[in-house]
Amino acid sequence: MSKYQYETIKVQVFSDGVAHVELNRPKRLNAFNERLVTDIGKCFTDIGADSDIRVIVLSGSGRMFTAGLDLSENVLLKEQGDMDVARKAFNLQEHIRWFQGAMTSLEKCPTPIIVAMHNGVFGAGVDLCTAGDIRYATKDAFFSVKEVDVGLAADVGTLQRLPKVVGNASLVRELCYTCRTMYADEAYRCGLVNKVLDTKEQLMEEAFKTAKLIASKSPVAVVSTKHLLNYSRDHSVDEGLAYTAVWNSAMLMTEDIPKSIEAFVTKKSATYSKL
Repeated sequence: MSKYQYETIKVQVFSDGVAHVELNRPKRLNAFNERLVTDIGKCFTDIGADSDIRVIVLSGSGRMFTAGLDLSENVLLKEQGDMDVARKAFNLQEHIRWFQGAMTSLEKCPTPIIVAMHNGVFGAGVDLCTAGDIRYATKDAFFSVKEVDVGLAADVGTLQRLPKVVGNASLVRELCYTCRTMYADEAYRCGLVNKVLDTKEQLMEEAFKTAKLIASKSPVAVVSTKHLLNYSRDHSVDEGLAYTAVWNSAMLMTEDIPKSIEAFVTKKSATYSKL
């Protein structure tokens, strides 16, 4: 049994440094309620601190990746009680930041995350997947930024990350304003996903294949690469280069570099210490 136990998420940890994190509300189509949001934030924070885990594969159980917000449980709004408008707004901001923090936990997790999606990816599912590192999908996958249809602007990551992921402001605005469905072939063409597989079985096989390859690399190099990619995305080129110089002035002193060079010369696999 995995040491990571959550009410709405299932976690399997394998001996090769790969962990499988699975959204596990299949009867509710993995819709986001308060418990799932809380579990996501805790899960990726917990696993990110585990040096035995070098790569994470994230998927959804049951019929689809996620149906988005569970509107039956009113995760959108928090009961405010008898407060004035300012206090209600202040408390609602805290509620939104809590939800944002759960999605951002994927981005802040130092471990690379491969998001493997099948069938529907609605609303908060787009927020979630764009916070991951690598996205694969099945050919029956479809994506919809649904928040406008519910009467609000997406507020937990899609509007900030999706434009940077696909690099097409016009397409993003169309998707977000209209809430139209984008199918796997279009998601592939625009760069939201970089592999499309025929079945969920093939999807998971490909995701784990990539995960195992990444897990075989130097953890110092992989964690540094994720950290520097995230920093450089949000800063100018000059700022990114300056920060990288400071970061690598320490990281270049790793034992992993001579190990990697020896492995390349001898054509043998290197064994790296955990972080």
